[in-house]
Amino acid sequence: MNELRRVLVANRGEIALRIIRACHVAGVEAVVAYSKADTDSHWVRLADDVRYIGTSPAQKSYLNIEAVLEAAEDAGVDAVHPGYGFLAENAEFARAVHERGLVFVGPPAGVIAGMGNKSQARRTAAAAEVSVVPGSGPLTDVDTALREAEVVGYPVLIKASSGGGGRGIRPVASPEELAEVFATAGAEAASAFGDATLYLERAVEGARHIEVQVLADTHGNVVHLFERDCSVQRRRQKLVEESPAPDLDPALRAEAASAAVRLARHVGYVGAGTVEFLVGPDGAVYFMEMNTRIQVEHPVTEYVTGVDMVAEQLRIASGAPLSFTQDEVVSNGAAVEVRINAEDPEQDFAPTPGTLDTFIVPGGPGVRVDTGFVAGDTVSPFYDSLLAKVICWGVDRAQALARARQALAELELDGVSSTRVLHQRLLGDTQFCSGAVDIHWLERRLREDLLPVPGGSSASKG
Repeated sequence: MNELRRVLVANRGEIALRIIRACHVAGVEAVVAYSKADTDSHWVRLADDVRYIGTSPAQKSYLNIEAVLEAAEDAGVDAVHPGYGFLAENAEFARAVHERGLVFVGPPAGVIAGMGNKSQARRTAAAAEVSVVPGSGPLTDVDTALREAEVVGYPVLIKASSGGGGRGIRPVASPEELAEVFATAGAEAASAFGDATLYLERAVEGARHIEVQVLADTHGNVVHLFERDCSVQRRRQKLVEESPAPDLDPALRAEAASAAVRLARHVGYVGAGTVEFLVGPDGAVYFMEMNTRIQVEHPVTEYVTGVDMVAEQLRIASGAPLSFTQDEVVSNGAAVEVRINAEDPEQDFAPTPGTLDTFIVPGGPGVRVDTGFVAGDTVSPFYDSLLAKVICWGVDRAQALARARQALAELELDGVSSTRVLHQRLLGDTQFCSGAVDIHWLERRLREDLLPVPGGSSASKG
């Protein structure tokens, strides 16, 4: 057991505040690493201690491994919690934290590296007897790619081996298109991820994006916390997440959960992680990738299971076993999360940094809002545009969606444009409410301008 007394929060925004609160409930001091842009932020004000790590650009602060490590050592912490994004899935960082004699709140560096390389992760999943989307091995030249694509079958996706989070992916419909974009895709992968290696996957038409939350401790316990449906996406970025997945066949639900636990055991996973799958219209369940960190959408799972996932992360990091067994976890009711981003949907979702002149969050039974902001705060142009996550629970999906619609009607924000009204339109769409959506549904709906327009004066707020 490694008693945790002080934890460095190496992140910002709503996830930083989420970690601070979990630390305080556990009797642990939270030290926040912050950049110049976040000097006066809400989460910095609520920390027990703070350490400045650099100027506003992420490369000079939140992505600066040495600056974060120096802050950790100077603050005398026992552990570092990376949250999500930034350095959360950086194996070099996890290894360096360990080498400094500190606890990394996450899986071992070797697991992060192995699952972070997507083509290697496919091979690992196959070795664990988890089905993968038909595809190729690592590719570095176009001639090999063309031969492999004929075997896989068009349409295919060109993917960056070191990509993730929906980035580094190009759809290709023909050999001519593949030959035309292969070199550019490799150059973009090298620039974005430091690795030009690519691989191919068959494009599964009409697929749903289903992910399974897992937790694993250092005592050999691995559990799943059921699934989330993340099919509502734009440019492969999630906008809405919910649990349980609507109208998912119980056999497929059990298959995905079993596969996720099997893979986590196979790689020696420790901590919170998510195994992501594509579920085809024919019922085939294919491994897509594993995110070796806590997810943005973890509150959905917390609502339906009652498990405090950040608290469990801290327990695992201290060397304690999970506080529950698989048999004790049940999924109760339904929860949905919408991401409110500082973006303008009318301007191709361009970021809209600025000052939050008004920011009034909703409340009521079954309503939770995770945010790092309060009225008067500045939304920085340097980082992700996420303002808040509105999460609503109900005894069933219909009630959860009704509460979400009411919550969005109550949400008020001025000073920056946001995706609030887009979500109101989405939650009023009959196809979405029926659960009959796939990963390209929202883009089709937006392109055809078929989402309903919300009525009432509330539509003008935010």
